[in-house]
Amino acid sequence: MGALPVFRWRLAPDGYATRRQLRAAGLRPGGQDPAAQLERPRRRRGPLIAYLYRIDAAVPVRPMTPARWAALERANTARRTCPECGRDAGYVIPPSLGMCTGCAFPESSESLRSA
Repeated sequence: MGALPVFRWRLAPDGYATRRQLRAAGLRPGGQDPAAQLERPRRRRGPLIAYLYRIDAAVPVRPMTPARWAALERANTARRTCPECGRDAGYVIPPSLGMCTGCAFPESSESLRSA
């Protein structure tokens, strides 16, 4: 990847979009390298950088198949299942705890049940 053209914040020409903008339009980069970069200046740190892709070279997003929906459901279920007690916590278990809050803080959950 050579030197990319750099545009200031909000001054990129038409025909370029970020990944999020492409996704909102139902497109994806499709293997193309970034065509330009966008810089947003900040006061005390380096600028924020966003890569821009050409809209005319973007391709449509692949549709979700039933198998992909099933795999996504299994992954989300695994993120909600507590490894200690094996129950569905009803929320995504934080990686910092590694278990549901009932297993991580048993004394506080017992006091809530008795109140």
